[in-house]
Amino acid sequence: MSAAKSKDSKDAGKESKGGKEAGKDKGQQKEARAPKEARQPAAPKESRETRQREAREAKEAAEPKEPKERKPERPAPVPRLQIHYRDIVVKQLMEQFGYKTVMQVPRIEKIVLNMGVGEAVADKKIMDNAVADMTKIAGQKPLVTKARKSIANYKVRAGYPVGCKVTLRGARMYEFLDRLVSIAMPRIRDFRGISGRAFDGRGNYNMGVKEQIIFPEIEYDKIDAVRGMNITITTNAKSDNEAKALLGAFRFPFRT
Repeated sequence: MSAAKSKDSKDAGKESKGGKEAGKDKGQQKEARAPKEARQPAAPKESRETRQREAREAKEAAEPKEPKERKPERPAPVPRLQIHYRDIVVKQLMEQFGYKTVMQVPRIEKIVLNMGVGEAVADKKIMDNAVADMTKIAGQKPLVTKARKSIANYKVRAGYPVGCKVTLRGARMYEFLDRLVSIAMPRIRDFRGISGRAFDGRGNYNMGVKEQIIFPEIEYDKIDAVRGMNITITTNAKSDNEAKALLGAFRFPFRT
């Protein structure tokens, strides 16, 4: 019995020694891994953000920068038709219709240019050319109008671009009106004046132009096609007679 106990104790001692040796091996492995992990510490967030910022700045510096728009040193001059309305037209209409205050005198509120481009359904370049022409004429970029309903006979679907329009107010409105009356209308072929019956009963006037080449901004050699447009002059006049007198004061060439 004593011999068996001694053998068991020896075997247990060997097992305990083996466990200690295994523990030593694991500890050595951990110690061996520790310096590798210490060599490659996790990058702090600040350094990562700074690197991203530096890369972004380098990319922006490499890209070509667009030239900044220079602000005019002097304010734009007041259109001459606006001065003409303020100094001459107001007094003339007050004497003609017997207005008591200046606020009763009718005035032009806006001018709307509308161009229908049905051919753009087949070719989108036609719409781009029409928008470019109207931008030159009006001095501001027009809005592309889209079809509201689908029409199978004309091969038009809802949402297709079919025209463009632009609304002018303020100084641009008076400048366009000046060019229309002084330059564009005299260049119309066989021009004998405009109709005096194109009022809508609310003081607004509508006229059509068959060719956009009557405007001096359009170069005849650079256009792809001749297009017409509709011009609507909106006033706050209460009657057609007052509106006609207002436009006549701006030297509109009405037929007699």
